[in-house]
Amino acid sequence: MKPNALFNQPPGLYYLFFTEMWERFSYYGMRSLLVLYMTEHLIGRVQQGQTVFGFPALQNWLESLLGGMSQQALASQIYGLYTGLVYFTPFFGGLLADSVLGQRRTIILGGLLMAAGHFTMAFESLFLPALLLLILGNGCFKPNISTQVGGLYPDNDPGRDAAFTLFYMGINLGAFMAPLVCGTLGQFYGWHFGFAAAGVGMLISLLIYQSGQKYLPPDRRNKNAARPTGAQTKPDAPLSGAEWRVIAALAVLAVVNIVFWAVYEQQGNTLQLFVEHEADRRIFGWEMPSTWFQALNPILIILLSPLLAGLTARLAAAGFAPSGVTKMALGSMLLGASFLILMYATAGAAEGVKTGLHWLALCNLIYTLGELLMSPVGLSLVCRVSPPKIISMLMGMWFMSSFFGNYLSGYIGGFYGLLSRPRFFLMLAALGIAAGLIILLLRKALEKTLEPLND
Repeated sequence: MKPNALFNQPPGLYYLFFTEMWERFSYYGMRSLLVLYMTEHLIGRVQQGQTVFGFPALQNWLESLLGGMSQQALASQIYGLYTGLVYFTPFFGGLLADSVLGQRRTIILGGLLMAAGHFTMAFESLFLPALLLLILGNGCFKPNISTQVGGLYPDNDPGRDAAFTLFYMGINLGAFMAPLVCGTLGQFYGWHFGFAAAGVGMLISLLIYQSGQKYLPPDRRNKNAARPTGAQTKPDAPLSGAEWRVIAALAVLAVVNIVFWAVYEQQGNTLQLFVEHEADRRIFGWEMPSTWFQALNPILIILLSPLLAGLTARLAAAGFAPSGVTKMALGSMLLGASFLILMYATAGAAEGVKTGLHWLALCNLIYTLGELLMSPVGLSLVCRVSPPKIISMLMGMWFMSSFFGNYLSGYIGGFYGLLSRPRFFLMLAALGIAAGLIILLLRKALEKTLEPLND
């Protein structure tokens, strides 16, 4: 495709940028409210006799596995299950696109399911079916739009890395707006107004995607799966030894990625509760809504991404640029180190004294740097090195590691009410730093396997 003058990128990238921006607005808008909605409204209503389809059965199942739980622990478990399953279903959404529908139709199906899910959240009794619609929709949407970004460029095109950086900024622009709009509506005007705003965002995303069809890459599908039964076909060549080694290396990184996301996702879970109840949110006499704190991470990503890209370019010019594997190790260690800030801040606090926002902001700054060294690098690496005939499936595998990480985040969040704040934050720090050290120990073997196409 002929590049656009803006950043020398094809026009299709900008349609995908705004499609993803509004989809992430809808996702993070709902996520900013989810734990607060459950702890401050829904679970209490269930205990008072409100009928919520499937909720008693889910609670009984969780408590049969983990024992009795407080409202906070139960909300944390449900949050972890939801955000985890959001990253489990992309594996199957990738298979659906590769073998049956193609990326375009699968993305549209996913968007419709998610819009339905957001609007269904307006009905308390349908809380769990609404989450199910969101989970299935995201599974169709998420891996395939990332695959389409990569499909805009020829193999080994250096513009692909810049495209994923821009795309990642689109994700975070939506995530920045979400808590400011949906969070404010939900906290001050009613939970369902916030959820409805997320649904409107998803509809806008679909309209933008439909309007840019002619600029998007063709579907990349498994040709043999699409042919009628009995047709003469030439089977695809089996995966080579080098391709299997690439898959194994990505699988190793995906396993470590689990720990990264288990720690990182406390942002929308226990950190949201910490900001709501234990942080001093006063700014010149005005008290900031707690959900607004979730807007700090995405705006920092938008501000820091070009600075980090410029630093990386200068290091590359000087011959000192770290490899993608090294970046991911540093990202995990920075994530862990960020919680040492909160451990220090809460360890020295007197009983009943709230933690200042400056400590939370510093923690956020450090783990944002860690995220920038981990998440976009991983997406680019998977898209670049994956064998073309299973690229969507492997992108789904990468997101599946986030499933386990997000579920683990819910389990870890259950310790929030059991440990002192310094010990809880120390636990998060130890997990993040350990994940980075594991990648460093395996760095040479991973770089040797991925070196021809490394970041």
